[in-house]
Amino acid sequence: MRVDLFDFELPPERIALRPARPRDAARMLVVRPDGLEDAGVSDLPGLLRRGDVLVFNDTRVIPAQLEGRRGEARIGATLHKRIDLRRWQAFVRNAKRLRQGDGIEFGAGVTATAEARHPDGSWTLAFGGEEPVEVLLERAGRMPLPPYIAGKRPTDEADRSDYQTIFAREDGAVAAPTAALHFTPALLDALDAAGIGRETLTLHVGAGTFLPVKADDTLDHAMHAEWGRIDAETAARLNAARAAGGRIVAVGTTSLRLLESACREDGVIQPFAGDTAIFITPGYRFRAVDALMTNFHLPRSTLFMLVSALMGLETMRSAYAHSIAHNYRFYSYGDASLLLPSTEDRSA
Repeated sequence: MRVDLFDFELPPERIALRPARPRDAARMLVVRPDGLEDAGVSDLPGLLRRGDVLVFNDTRVIPAQLEGRRGEARIGATLHKRIDLRRWQAFVRNAKRLRQGDGIEFGAGVTATAEARHPDGSWTLAFGGEEPVEVLLERAGRMPLPPYIAGKRPTDEADRSDYQTIFAREDGAVAAPTAALHFTPALLDALDAAGIGRETLTLHVGAGTFLPVKADDTLDHAMHAEWGRIDAETAARLNAARAAGGRIVAVGTTSLRLLESACREDGVIQPFAGDTAIFITPGYRFRAVDALMTNFHLPRSTLFMLVSALMGLETMRSAYAHSIAHNYRFYSYGDASLLLPSTEDRSA
C-alpha cells in the first residue's frame, strides 16, 4: 500500500509532554465500526465484559540514551537491541565520525568500542569492564524519551517513573509500552471487581519504533526485530479464556504484535521465545487478538498502519480527525483509544 495513505496533519500542541495525573485520568476514545464514543481510561471496566483478558507487556525501560565522545567528536547513542551480555545494537548520532574499532567515552567510567556497522546505519557497541551493562547504564544513561518529547524539553528525574509502567519487571526495553502507562492500582482493582482478567508477556521494545517509514510503499519497509517471550502457562490460560468466550484485549501494539507472532493459523496461541519483526498492515487477518487499547500514533508510522489494519483505514482516519478536533493528547504521554472491531462488544 502507499505510505501516504496513512498521513495526517497533527497540530504540534496536541503532543503531550507530560502524562495525565493520576495516570488513569487520561481520556480514551472508544472506536467501534458503528461509531465513536468519548470516554476515560477509568471507564475501562464498564467497557469490557466479564471473562475478557487484558494482556500487558512487562518489559522495563532501561536508561538507554548515552552521550559521549570519541576524541573531540561528540557521539550520541540510543541502544536498540541486546546482542549478548556486553554488546548492544545502537543507533548512533554523528556516526560519520565513527570508525570500526573506535572507543567511545560515555562518562562515569563507562566506555564502549564500535565493533561493526550494520546495513541500516546502526552500530554494534561492545561495553568495557566487568560490571553488568544495566549497572553501567544506570550510572551514565538517560531515559530514552521519544524524539517528539525530547526535542521540546529535557529529560528529567520525573521521567524515570513516568516513562515506566506499573507492570515493568524485565529489563531490556528502550521505549515504553505506552498504553499500559495509564494503569493504576485503583484501576486494576476495578477491573478485578468486574471479572476482567490480566496476563503479562515480555517484548523488549526497540528504538526502531520511533523511526518513520521512509519508503513510498509498505512493501519496501523493513521492520527492526525485537525480542519477546510468552511462556507456556500464559499461552494456555489465554487459550482457555478464549475458549470460554472471553476476548483477548491487547494493551498496546507491542503486546498485540507478540501475540500475533505466537499464534497459529487456527487461532491457538503458542509459547514463544525469540525475535519478531512482524509488520501488520491493512489486509492482515488477526488470529490472536480481539481488541486493542493503545495510544494515538504518528502519521505514516507502522503503528498507525497496524490500527488501520484492525479497524479499517477510513475508520481510523475519522477517529483521529475526531481526536484532533476534540483536543485529545497524542503519543507516548497522551490519551488512549480502545479499538473494538466487533459491534458485539458492549459490556454484558
